[in-house]
Amino acid sequence: MKQRKIIYALAISAFAFLASCNDDFVNITPLSEVSEESVWTDEGLAAAAVTGVYNGLGAGGFDEQMLASLSDEAIFTHTGRGINTVNESRANSNDTGWINNTHEWSNMYRYIRAANIAIKNLNEGGLENTELRERLLGEALYLRAYYYHQLVRFYGGVPLSDEPFTLDSDFNIPRNTFEESVNFIVADCDAAFELLDGKNMESGRANAATALALKSRILVYAASDLYDNSTASANSSLIAGYSNPELIGYTSGSQQERWTRARNAAKAALDYSNAGYKLGLSAPVSLEEGEQNYLNISLARNGGEADIIWERQYVESTGPGRQIGLFNGPNGYHNWAGNTPIQNLIDAYAMSDGSEFDWDDPDHSSMPYENREPRFYASILYDGADWKPRPADAADRDPANQIQTGQYDIIGTDGNVTTHFGLDTRQGPIEDWNGTRTGYYFKKFIEPDPAFVDQTDFQTIPWPFFRQTELVLNYVEAVLEADGDEAEAKAWLDKIRFRVGLPAVTESGEDLKELYRNERRLELAFEEHRYHDARRWMIAPTTLGAPAGIIQITGTLKPGAQVTKYKYDPDNYNYSYVPGIVDPGFENRLWLDKSYFRPINNNELKSNTSLVQNPGYE
Repeated sequence: MKQRKIIYALAISAFAFLASCNDDFVNITPLSEVSEESVWTDEGLAAAAVTGVYNGLGAGGFDEQMLASLSDEAIFTHTGRGINTVNESRANSNDTGWINNTHEWSNMYRYIRAANIAIKNLNEGGLENTELRERLLGEALYLRAYYYHQLVRFYGGVPLSDEPFTLDSDFNIPRNTFEESVNFIVADCDAAFELLDGKNMESGRANAATALALKSRILVYAASDLYDNSTASANSSLIAGYSNPELIGYTSGSQQERWTRARNAAKAALDYSNAGYKLGLSAPVSLEEGEQNYLNISLARNGGEADIIWERQYVESTGPGRQIGLFNGPNGYHNWAGNTPIQNLIDAYAMSDGSEFDWDDPDHSSMPYENREPRFYASILYDGADWKPRPADAADRDPANQIQTGQYDIIGTDGNVTTHFGLDTRQGPIEDWNGTRTGYYFKKFIEPDPAFVDQTDFQTIPWPFFRQTELVLNYVEAVLEADGDEAEAKAWLDKIRFRVGLPAVTESGEDLKELYRNERRLELAFEEHRYHDARRWMIAPTTLGAPAGIIQITGTLKPGAQVTKYKYDPDNYNYSYVPGIVDPGFENRLWLDKSYFRPINNNELKSNTSLVQNPGYE
């Protein structure tokens, strides 16, 4: 005990001596922490901090629930995820339904704050490397604009802040007008472009072309009918009666001038990026090449990656969004069939000669999957479509490796005709609870390599935030609305159509506008565009609100046919294809005009008492 006291006393004396020699002894920085001041004066730490702002992008659109299932592209197979709350117009401030974290209010503001911290500190000039400082500042400005654009296209005008929130900040910030919100995003895009122009950016990071692409998108949105108060009010009594119309659109100014601004922005973005994939063709390619071209674009390989302006990349490791094939693939492969295409989308794909598909045409209705345009075959898995090898426990049941979403006659072991439910149905023998409710599955974005197993392997296919194709479509729409220049619009539409083997556009007037909208729908399918496009065009009541279509398929043996193991075979079967709608007990879609804008969550309304709710949710 005496020895311990001596050692303790010596230690105290030594500490006192050291402290007297160095007054800063007790003010050292903990080895496990980095001060904020150090972050923004160190090149590596500053770069890492800005890289962290990208985390708000999540998995892009490759989550288990996809925005496609809030539109007339798909439905979500499983219950209890809040998607029906939105699709049936039951959303409110207490139950907003499903909202992905990539556009959820509080999550977006979390990353807006992170961007503001970076912008503030980078502007204060702590980094000596001017080139790096400008690059990081450009990225942070762009990301702030992107996150604000996510909020604006769901909610309208939102509270704007260019300063980091602190514990002492006043959080009762009112919503800015829609016009102010758009202008803020555009200003950030312009500033980001100036800083990033000429800089060699790593793939996956924001760049100058990305800034112009975002500017093009937000200005096309801003010019659209939903955000022109007089037009929107004429089409919706709910919007007409809203007491704060400045929060959800323009209350003054010329819509025509806004379309001109959108046209100029789209053309500037096109000219600058000068990217794209096979957009310089003078005639349609073959149908086979057209299908491969679209596959190359959606898989971002074999040259198709040139169409991407900005993407969410993946590497060969585990992580959310990396198993989109597992999330959406057929249950007969032990996948989950989460988001499945609906008949509404299937019917939008043209015939191979460019004419419309028509159920009233016997040639079409008797063989609905024959002679369709190439994008259909590159995007959809349908009954009888060739696909990857079945897993071991199903290989003997389907040696042909074809999608089976119908019910078919076969000859049983007793010699009598019996019913075989397809392996990829909800009545089939493999994980029936994961079967499609519509008769279709995703093909787009799913790795087609026969050796790739969706259930266990992880994809490297990127999520496309912006594609050159979107810029072309933005330009076509803005040209039609701003100038009515049909020749220019057709010339650019043909660039897209020739690439997938479709003939030149001959339509004009309203028919041309409808053809354009359908081209946009199919080219950008499942890429988080249709939900927003249907709303901004104010066609949501008849599109997003329409019942989800399905297909019922029956294969009846022809006289004398002796089939004991099923495969798609028109020589032995007569096939019947009957379109219908999904069971209303599962999903009963209903459109109410309040759904043009999402409700602001009640927790946000309580924490910021200056917020004003969107129309229909007061």
